[in-house]
Order: sequence, then C-alpha cells, then structure tokens
Amino acid sequence: MAITIKDVARLAEVSPATVSRVIADHPKITPKTKRKVRLAMDELGYYPNFQARNLVAQKSKAIGVVMENSTTLAFQNPFFPEVLRGISVSAHQSQYGLYLSTSATEQEIYEEVVAMTQGKRVDGVILLYSKIDDKILDYLLANGVPFSVVGRPYTRPDAISYVDNDNVAIAKEVVDHLISLGHRDISFVGGASDFIVSSDRLCGYRQALAEAEIPFTPEYVVTQEAMEGQEQQAICKLMKQKKPPTAIVTHDDLVAYEVISYLEDLNIAVPADVSIVGFNNHTLSSHLKPPLSTVDISIFDLGLEAANLVLEKINDGNAAPRNIVVPATLIERASCQSL
Repeated sequence: MAITIKDVARLAEVSPATVSRVIADHPKITPKTKRKVRLAMDELGYYPNFQARNLVAQKSKAIGVVMENSTTLAFQNPFFPEVLRGISVSAHQSQYGLYLSTSATEQEIYEEVVAMTQGKRVDGVILLYSKIDDKILDYLLANGVPFSVVGRPYTRPDAISYVDNDNVAIAKEVVDHLISLGHRDISFVGGASDFIVSSDRLCGYRQALAEAEIPFTPEYVVTQEAMEGQEQQAICKLMKQKKPPTAIVTHDDLVAYEVISYLEDLNIAVPADVSIVGFNNHTLSSHLKPPLSTVDISIFDLGLEAANLVLEKINDGNAAPRNIVVPATLIERASCQSL
C-alpha cells in the first residue's frame, strides 16, 4: 500500500499541511520541524509526487537548454558536455531538471522552443549561443519567457541576462602574445561570422594588430563559411600565399586540431614553421604533440552562471537583467615559439 502524506504526518506528529510545507521547503517551517518530517519520510520510504505538486503550482520544474545545432553535432564538441555540467549543478540545487533541444535544423529548433514554452514543459530557457538575427531569442524576448544566454546578445544586451567572457580582450591578449614572440604575419581562423563570439574575437584580433601598427590582411582571415566542406583546401590556400602566416589563432581547440592535421599534410611543422593557439582548453589539448597553447574560458562557470541567471528570472519575474563576465586565461604551451 502506498505511503501518503497523512502517514508521514502521523509518524512526525504534525499536520498533513505541515508535511506539504516541508516538501516545498517553506521558510516559515522551523529547521527542527523540517528535520523531524524528513526523518519520518526516510523511515517510511515516502517520495513526494513532484509532478502533481508542480501541476498545482503551474510549474514544470524544468529548464530548456537550446544548442546552436542538433544534439548529434553538439555533443561532438567537448564544450557542450562541460557547459551542461555547470548548468546541472545549479539546476540540481534548485531541484530543477533539464529539457534538451533535440531537433536538427534551425527551423525545427525554433518550433521545438515554441512548443516547450507554450506547452509549459519548461519554466525558462538557456540559449548556449548568441548569433545575429536569432528568431529564437526574439521569440523569447517578445513573449516574456524567462531566459538567459551564454554569450553577448546581438540585440538589447541591457535587457537580457547573459554570461560571457570578454572575448574582445582575450583575443587581443592572444594576438599580443604572438606579437611579443616576434610574429607579425598572424592568421585568424574563425567560426561562423553570424555568431557574436566570432565577431568579438575577430575584433580583438584586429585591435591587437592596429595597436602594434601591423596592417590588417584580409587574406589571413578564414571564416567557417569559407571552409565549409573544403577545410583542407582553405588552409592550403592560406599557407600557399606569397607571404604565409607564421602564427594562427583558431576559433577553438577543435579547429586547431584540424588545422594542425592539414599542416602536417603540407609538411608544415608546429611550432617550428607555424605557431598556433586555440580556445576552450579541451582536455586533449595538453596531450597533443606539441601540447596546444589555448585559452581556458571557464566553460563550467559559464553554464553554472547561465543557470543561476535563468532561475533568478523564473523565481522573480521582476528581477533586473544581469550580465556576468567569466574570466578567461591564456595557457601557454609548446605549440607557440619565438621567431
């Protein structure tokens, strides 16, 4: 026979209403009473029906997590499991579950977000990316859905809660480091140009060149669009210029791994011929030969703070938007050397 709230109340010598308030962690219930009721729950093996309680409260106790593309592609990138780990820690502390987007195309993801929010499957949403003219962000903003963003929003940043690195400053620091090693012909192999993180890092790259009075060379910039489906040809074209770069900054460590592989095919050695720096500090990066210089962007903290921000909005619809900058650190390894 199923254990009920009345059974717990009888054993704990309190009212059923008090048991309900303990389950809800009501602040007016004393710690002593909470301990007594929870001991009774443990002794009887009682598990609250959170689904029923959430229906009454009109809460799903779930956070929607939206990736920039399908889960199949996303989980090939070590960034996503680590940012989800940070989100999970915060969600668990507030007894929230996660609802991951599972669609494959941009339109399907949009329709899924509309369905999960209109259908009350989630109480709020975290966007794990920020891109220009994103109709998902526009929808969330227009419909008053509690949400946060990992990355600087392309529009109305003062009205949106988000967490990010200072991507302009850290990209500038990376290029300054390469310049200090004597490099002047520095390439930037970036991500998709409609993603804010890509444009911010390109901005930092250009700032460093300008301050060092190094002319900007458009041919040294390779975007994801230029590489799509022909990555090897793009890197080959880059390195076969009349004056090839002596250093390369890549959008992330995964791109760096690809570039190093293509350079090997061209008999170009890292770092003897070309220095290279990535972003994200994936676990594998320290085990490459040579170990990859990279930027640790505190991925776990990005996820943790994004969850904290959306939970603030869920718990208080009038909470002011907050912006959090998570530190990023350049890690110097053996993939860079002085000229």
